[in-house]
Amino acid sequence: MSALPFATGIHHVTLITRRVQDNVDFYVGFLGLHLVKRTGGFEDAEQLHLFYGNAEAEPGTLVTFLVWEDGAPGRIGNGQVSEIAFSVPQNTIGEWLTRAITHRVPVEGPLHEFGETVLRLKDPDGIIVKLVANGPPMPDMEDGLAVQCLRAVTLLTETPEETAAFLGRFGYRPGPASGSLQRMLSDTDAVDVRDASGYVPGIPGTGTADHVAFRAADLAAVERAEAELSRRNASTTTLHDRKYFTSLYVREPGGTLIEFATDGPGFAIDEEPGHLGETLFVPPQDLERAEDLKVLLPQFSKPGEPRMPRRDLPFVHRFFVPETPGDETLVLLHGSGGNEAALMPLAHRVAPQATLLGVRGRAAEEGFPRWFRRLPAARFDQQDIRSEAEAFAAFVEGAMDGYRLDPEQLVFLGQSNGANFLAAIMALHPGLVRRAILLRPMLVLEEPPIVDLTGTDVMMVSGRLDIAAPSARQLESWLRACGARLTSHVIDAGHPLTDQDLPLVSDWLESQRQM
Repeated sequence: MSALPFATGIHHVTLITRRVQDNVDFYVGFLGLHLVKRTGGFEDAEQLHLFYGNAEAEPGTLVTFLVWEDGAPGRIGNGQVSEIAFSVPQNTIGEWLTRAITHRVPVEGPLHEFGETVLRLKDPDGIIVKLVANGPPMPDMEDGLAVQCLRAVTLLTETPEETAAFLGRFGYRPGPASGSLQRMLSDTDAVDVRDASGYVPGIPGTGTADHVAFRAADLAAVERAEAELSRRNASTTTLHDRKYFTSLYVREPGGTLIEFATDGPGFAIDEEPGHLGETLFVPPQDLERAEDLKVLLPQFSKPGEPRMPRRDLPFVHRFFVPETPGDETLVLLHGSGGNEAALMPLAHRVAPQATLLGVRGRAAEEGFPRWFRRLPAARFDQQDIRSEAEAFAAFVEGAMDGYRLDPEQLVFLGQSNGANFLAAIMALHPGLVRRAILLRPMLVLEEPPIVDLTGTDVMMVSGRLDIAAPSARQLESWLRACGARLTSHVIDAGHPLTDQDLPLVSDWLESQRQM
């Protein structure tokens, strides 16, 4: 099969990580790559997408990560990239081994694969990253150790012959074989096709690869490839303008997703050379909510920059720290189906200088987070509410100690299920929550105890058209009976939040600051 007329080799590899800070520390801090672009995902702008490469962000050096912060792990299997490999100078393999041991990076080797000396590492997500000593010798170490370019990827497939033949479309030709591996060679790198017949299929998730991209000479080459693949019905094809390159997606016969991407226009079209990766960009279709996305996407620090410490606490959580933070910290409890970041844009709008601490509920319903279990007949699991409230109380105490949060500057904000849970916490652990904002709340404890909430400030915003409105009135009566200082608003709305909520919350927060 003759290859289409385009430049050969790997353009980039895209993988999925569950912890952005660990990922940056490994690929920039340990491997020595440059962070060359940070964007909201083109398919989902609420998903951070990081690009690493050499200083010029050249195709063939790029590895990119979709950030599923604290997301579910996947399973590496057939129909996926299982390993990536970087070239390093031939005279540095010993230094890399020492560096891996010093940094406590899991490492095997030196090994020999296809006549090359190899170290097998694991990144923080468990992805196998190989360092291959086949680059030109490095005369000095003035710039420190750094990988040079992508050397190879390994594909797992149950159809190795068909997979290898399909790679011929992208300029790869058969090279040496070793056991279950068939090496395919381009002018610059390799793809190792592993016969994994009988192995488990891959499952997408953190710690797995999304796709591998090969280089196309230009847009015309991508369009020709799309026309040919469509005629042959090889797989469903989709063409995309990714701003920095134009590409085609297709699945090879073994199931691995392959992208065919142009070299241009390149990553310097919206940042100056030498300043790549400094600005967060959002896709053009999401520019109207760019400011919200900058709050919603997880923050990180580059190696050597100040950073928020990370503590192991009972609930998944995430901070957002504004450029000029004040003393206030808002602790955010999402509604049903939300996550730890869901309320961050709203909270940042009403309190621009507040540090935000978003927390994720641990109960799950049809795969979506909640704070406690629901039972049939519109009832709530009372024991689950109590046990989760106890765990949350331990989380708050741990967060105040571990992150040095001032309890006098904490404000808890909950929406719907999160607001319900906050009210239950005030009943079960009085004094833990001293200031609370409850948006669309209801009373979920069947026998709420009368406790002393003297000195506790609470604001409620209920919707007149909300089906939960009668229960909200019961919650209001209970809070007053317990001595809480309550500010209650009923607005012309249903259960979803509206623009009417923001000024009410903002004004209440300002009144609290003046007390």
